[in-house]
Amino acid sequence: MTKRQRLGVNIDHVATIRNARGGIFPDPVRAALLAETAGADGITAHLREDRRHIRDEDIEALVAALTIPLNFEMASTSEMQEIALKFCPNAICIVPEKREERTTEGGLDVANDRSRLSDFIKPLLDVGCRVSLFVEPDERQLEASAEAWATNQEHLGTLCMISGQLEHLVAQVDLLAKPMWDIENKCAEFKHEAK
Repeated sequence: MTKRQRLGVNIDHVATIRNARGGIFPDPVRAALLAETAGADGITAHLREDRRHIRDEDIEALVAALTIPLNFEMASTSEMQEIALKFCPNAICIVPEKREERTTEGGLDVANDRSRLSDFIKPLLDVGCRVSLFVEPDERQLEASAEAWATNQEHLGTLCMISGQLEHLVAQVDLLAKPMWDIENKCAEFKHEAK
């Protein structure tokens, strides 16, 4: 029997459009509720330090409205930790942030920042949040993530961007040691969208 795949819906760019328009529509919370009604298993929202898409009030409204898990993406800053501890989302994904990027690119360097990240993660675990780290599919980073108290690791971007290196791709997927969907199809979709 195969395990059912779960669908998490990221609502960040609904907020990006709202913010670009300067109004209140489209509403990312309404989008999250529509996704929940349609059968999504979770919602992902990234509260960036520059608030370019999701805003503080969106997180508050999502926590109040959702009956499915919220995956709160954030940088490892004291400000974000304080917000996470206030709202206690089901899951937290700690990501690197660079102001010049459109979306999160690359992974955290957990191997060289393990001690600080461990101290950062512990209070989040203490209040019951699951914590994942956005890392490259690299053995050194994955081992450091486990040592830093992370309950999970995530990163697909690099996997999809590897072109013509299927053996390397399969080795990296095996290294992640968790079920993944058909990487070839996902990479083909990514390449098609990038054209």
